[in-house]
Formats: sequence, C-alpha cells, structure tokens
Amino acid sequence: MNFPLYVAKRYILSNSKNNAINIINRIASMGIIVGAMALFVVLSVFSGLKVFSLSFTNEIDPDLKISSTLGKSFFISPTQESEIKKIDGIASYTKIIEERVLFTFNGKQDVTYLKGVDSNFVKVNAIEKKLFNGQWLKPDTYQVVVGYGITQKFSMGLLDFNNQLEVLVPKPGRGAIENPEQAFNKTDIIPVGIYAISEDLDSKYVFADLGLAQELLEYRINQVSGIEFKINSGANENDITDKLKIIFSDKITVKNRAQLNESLYKMLNTENIAVYLIFTLVIVVALFNLIGALIMMILDKKGNLKTLFNLGTEIKYLRKIFLLQGTLLSVIGGIIGLTLGIIIVLLQQHFQLIMITETLAYPVIFSLENVLVVMGTIVTLGFLASLIASSRVSKKLLE
Repeated sequence: MNFPLYVAKRYILSNSKNNAINIINRIASMGIIVGAMALFVVLSVFSGLKVFSLSFTNEIDPDLKISSTLGKSFFISPTQESEIKKIDGIASYTKIIEERVLFTFNGKQDVTYLKGVDSNFVKVNAIEKKLFNGQWLKPDTYQVVVGYGITQKFSMGLLDFNNQLEVLVPKPGRGAIENPEQAFNKTDIIPVGIYAISEDLDSKYVFADLGLAQELLEYRINQVSGIEFKINSGANENDITDKLKIIFSDKITVKNRAQLNESLYKMLNTENIAVYLIFTLVIVVALFNLIGALIMMILDKKGNLKTLFNLGTEIKYLRKIFLLQGTLLSVIGGIIGLTLGIIIVLLQQHFQLIMITETLAYPVIFSLENVLVVMGTIVTLGFLASLIASSRVSKKLLE
C-alpha cells in the first residue's frame, strides 16, 4: 500500500490525544458537509427556477424560427415550400407575420404586436392549451385571439358587438401625409378567444389570420415576416438549420428557443453563476477550518513526523500524508453533503414540502450536472486547502 495514503487514513480514523484537535477536525468536516449540501440545494433550486421561468416563454416559442436578414419580410415560393417538406426532422411549420400596430376599443388605444398565423400554427405552438376563455380563431375570418393583459387594458370581453375592436396599420409609402384618415389601413376585428401565459406575453400579441395581416400590411400572398418550425424529438437542429439556409440562399436568420430568448437565458445563467460563486466563497471560508485542523494535526504529530524523517522518509512524502488526509476529508465530506442535499431535493420534488403559494411548490430539479459541479468544487478547493496546510511540513519544523 502507498505509505503516505496508509498513514493519512490512520490519522483520519484515529482520534488525537488532544481533545481540542478532535473538536477542530469535527468542525472542519461539518463545514465541508454543510457547504456541499447547501451548494447542491441552491443550484437545484436555481435549475428549477430557470425551467419554471422559461416555461412561460417556451409555451408559444417554436423550436426554430427563420426571419429575413434583409428587411422585415421575405418571399417564400412553392418550390421552397416543397423543399422544406423534404427536410428530415421537421414535424410541421407555419408561416407568420408580426408587426407593431395600433388597436382601439371604446375610446382606448394600445400599440402592440399583430401576429398573423396560418392554420398550421396550432400544430407548431401549444397556444390552444393557454386559452383562458373562448376558442381559437378560424382561418380566413376577421376573428382574433387577444391576451388577457390587453383585455384588461381595454376592459373588453368576447363577442362585444356594441363596441368594435379596431386595428390600424400605417400604409406603406413615402412622402408627407396629407390626409390622416387615408394614412392607415384599418378594419374591425372580432375577439373570439383570450389567452393567458405570463404578464408580459399577455400584453404582447393579438393573433389574427395570416390573410388578414397580409391585407392590412399590403403584403403579397407569398410574403411573410417569418416561418416557425416544430422539429421531431432527436432531430439534428444544426443539420436542419444548414438546409434551411441553403433553401433560402443564406438570406435568412435561423434561431432556436434559446436564441429567441437570448436576454432571458443570459440573465438566468448570470444569476446562476453569481449564486454559485457566492456559495463557493462560503465553502472557501469553511475550508479555512480544514487548513487550521491540518496545521494543528501537523503540530500534534510533530514527534511522529520527526521519527519518520530520521528513519529516512523524505519531506515530500511527509507533506503528502497531510495532503491526502485533507483531500480524503474533502471527498468524504462532499459525498455526505451531496447525499443529504440529494435527499432534500428529491423530497421537495416528490412531496412538495415547501410551497410558494397554496398551489405552487418551490421548483427544484435534480441534475447530474449539479452533482458533478459540487463534487468538483469541493474536491478542488479541498485539495488546494490541503496543499497549503501540508506545506507547513519542513526540515526547519522537524529539527
């Protein structure tokens, strides 16, 4: 057996004659256990909060979305559509038009997005599951589905024939506007459904038929502002992206879910990193106890070390004893702390012990990635702390 490892294990398993050193060792071990447990629980909580936050946007976000790099809109030919249908991995796609327009109702006004969609939209997005009231719009009609936030702003209900919801879209063109009445394309629309997702999204979109949006914006029948895709599970996203760029001669931009919500992903990832660094700092502080415990152990075993040195053991092997002892304590403490943390997370996942509201449990997610991050952090910092403490073993100390 490796001599330094054998001695290090003996030092871990045996108690010192000095009771104060035993207490310091227990405190150092407890600090590692609590630090590992706390770091894992917090990372699991933030993983849950990340998924919970993204769930609101992902409900109506497509797997992939293409838009023009040269302007607000682009044309899609029948040939291009047939080529899209041949791409392996695409389950469905929908043509859309998005434009900020003015809505008026009963003397109130609001500028938000009109989103024109075709009949395939419900195959790509799970919007029908988010209908708070009413039904989804029928193709080739003036029906619309509005957000719950918009209905609150307008104090509007469904199928209110006494007060019409009106949409106004600026006419394309150049030059000064002589007659304001002729500056807009406008029409009355009929709200038949209300969707409810999140506070921001509920005030963002009014869904209408694609043909109605093309009519208001004076687009041609094959002119759209984007195409949204639903891809099959396990499909190669990069291959599909490359094929779409070839079909449209690299005149489009292709974005996935993460890229469509880039700012939100960056914010959540930044928060996750910040929390990790804060709790890592807590572990660093706790590992000062480990350094102190190892130094006290070195001083306590000074006589034994001197004997070993006189028998011919090199200083580097004596240092390695305490390096291995500290590292083993970190590994054992990390495993115990992780085990306790995993138990806490699994209990919260299955039994919902802590609630945010009466119906919403605090979201946590067990992730193997978090296990590896915590264990890697504990072992690395424990090794560095042990290296610092073991450097105290020197010829000067033993003389």
